[in-house]
Amino acid sequence: MVSRLLGGRYAVQDKVGSGGMATVYRGLDEVLGRTVAIKTMLPQYASDASFAARFKQEAQAAAALQSPYIVSVYDWGKDGDTYYIVMEYLRGTDLKSGIRKHGALDRKKVAQIGSQIAQALAVAHKHDIIHRDIKPQNIMVQPDGNVKVMDFGIARAKNSHLTADNSVLGTAHYVSPEQTQGKALGPTTDIYSLGVVMYEAATGQVPFKGDDAISVALKQVNEQPKPPSELNPAIDPALEGIILKCMQKNPADRFQSANELYRTLRDYLAGRMQAVSVATSVLPVAATNVIEPVAPVAPVANTQSMTATVPRARVERIRQQTATEQAAQDERRRRRRRTRNILLAILFGTAFIAGAAYLIFGLLGSQQTKYEVPNLLNKSEAEALQIIAENSHFDIGEVKRNYSDSVEEGLVMDQDPTAGRLMADKTEVNLVVSRGPTPAVTVSVPDLSNKTPEEVERELTRVGLVGRTGDSIFSEVEPGRVAAQSPTAGTEVKQGDTVTFNLSMGTEKVLVPNVMGSYESTARETIAAQGLEISVSGATSQTVPEGCVISQTPEEGSSVEKGSTVQVVVSTGTGYIAVPSVVGNEYLVAKATLEEAGFVVNSTEVTSDKPAGIVVAQDLTEAAPGSTVTLTVSTGPVEPEPTPTPTPTPTPTPTPTPDDTESPVTPDNPQDDTDTTTGN
Repeated sequence: MVSRLLGGRYAVQDKVGSGGMATVYRGLDEVLGRTVAIKTMLPQYASDASFAARFKQEAQAAAALQSPYIVSVYDWGKDGDTYYIVMEYLRGTDLKSGIRKHGALDRKKVAQIGSQIAQALAVAHKHDIIHRDIKPQNIMVQPDGNVKVMDFGIARAKNSHLTADNSVLGTAHYVSPEQTQGKALGPTTDIYSLGVVMYEAATGQVPFKGDDAISVALKQVNEQPKPPSELNPAIDPALEGIILKCMQKNPADRFQSANELYRTLRDYLAGRMQAVSVATSVLPVAATNVIEPVAPVAPVANTQSMTATVPRARVERIRQQTATEQAAQDERRRRRRRTRNILLAILFGTAFIAGAAYLIFGLLGSQQTKYEVPNLLNKSEAEALQIIAENSHFDIGEVKRNYSDSVEEGLVMDQDPTAGRLMADKTEVNLVVSRGPTPAVTVSVPDLSNKTPEEVERELTRVGLVGRTGDSIFSEVEPGRVAAQSPTAGTEVKQGDTVTFNLSMGTEKVLVPNVMGSYESTARETIAAQGLEISVSGATSQTVPEGCVISQTPEEGSSVEKGSTVQVVVSTGTGYIAVPSVVGNEYLVAKATLEEAGFVVNSTEVTSDKPAGIVVAQDLTEAAPGSTVTLTVSTGPVEPEPTPTPTPTPTPTPTPTPDDTESPVTPDNPQDDTDTTTGN
């Protein structure tokens, strides 16, 4: 099928799912260039002319349904032997998967989903289309949170006459009581199924469970569900009342239209609880009846161990009953009425038959009269035998059993003579009772680990199993290959069962958050919230407060694998202690004092008025242990420089000229002080 072109327009691509009647592929509309979903009918149904005619009629009907909450049907056709429907391609997950993953949903979300499905059903019912298979698997939840109802593939128009019966086609957990009993179906059957869907969404589990489809279907008819609030106390009485009214056994006691249900859910979401109370309440009663069994009545005629019960009423004050109480009371009434009717029918029937036989044989003598054979198809074996036994004109013949893929186990699948034929008195009616579907061959689920989707399909096809792609998950497995599967490898299953496999998206990557400057406790919470581990070490810091992050590795914004470790260094404070004051001490004493306190000593010298060797200053008063403290040591005062003695400057001796007649006066040659200028 893959790579085939249907209708000369729709290119079939990869397979996305399969069911009991069809296979769904992702495809491309080559005319409009858009992605579509293509549903193709399985070959065994395509060869059935009546089924193919019904497929065509219902494709046309579904294409007429226009709603934001219904999957759009674009086209349908037949290509060779392949019937196909072209639909809107949806992205998201079905509601069933969502409930399995998250459990019970918030009550407001339950009401929103129910409201949208009710609007979808209102559109379908307006066109006389009953879905008949409302279940979470057929509700697609889109990325924006809105839902779309899928798969009108077993829906049937009310005026359709293409099937001879009204066989149950839905899933047992969600079918209505009348659907289980093969009765005529109306819009209220979809409302019952929607009630079950809301019940499961609100509680996380279906209301009725059993070992097989038949036991579940019988519970749908005979048992009342537990109130949802017993399973989830968060459900308020108003929502519980809406759900239980949808699930009333008698269709007349349910909401009578999808629009009525939608309006009630709308009132609930708007907080108009009085309107909801009125919509979900039942008529007031003057008494609450408590049925107490009494001694059994002796068997009458050919009946099988029947007992009668006599009601004894206890009067209470007038009040309104809840939907749950009403359902229980109705069921008790029906059982009493059924028992009474059977007894009366046997008593009066016996008398009537005897009288009628007398008249017939008396008036007609030996004239041969023929009687219409009753319709026993789809009735339980016990019910069919009882009908024959109560009909004096027919006898029970041979009862055979055979497998049937369309009639449930225990129901009559064939009769001889056929219903409606006129047969002679005392004709034997032979029955064929269904043994259920033909047993499938048991196979072992293969190991799909690390396989590609193409390899998975080949492996599952080889053993007769169907593959379904689940949500992709993060894993150490190579992206695009199988990381998980359900059922697990080696599990014994039946051929035709579905195996869900999850493809790997690779190892999940996360961004490292910024914890710089944060307190250690905050840093731990922030890193853990990203799915990362943390490793803490300490260091002193003069700038970062004690207990806060100094540094981190990797740095903020780095993309790392989920589960990786982020290294952080947290400040232990400054780590400073007081440095002993040694100013005024002799250097060697000061050095010994500081070293004893855990410091390293360095020194410089300076002249001062202090004696040599005395510490005159130190550079630190507090520091971390092991820090270096520099001491300033005096070399003593400065020595004054000596004052220099002045040297006398010698007087120069004048040099005599030739005109001088007298020798110059010198100390060695003194002259008298006679004034030579006067000649005296």
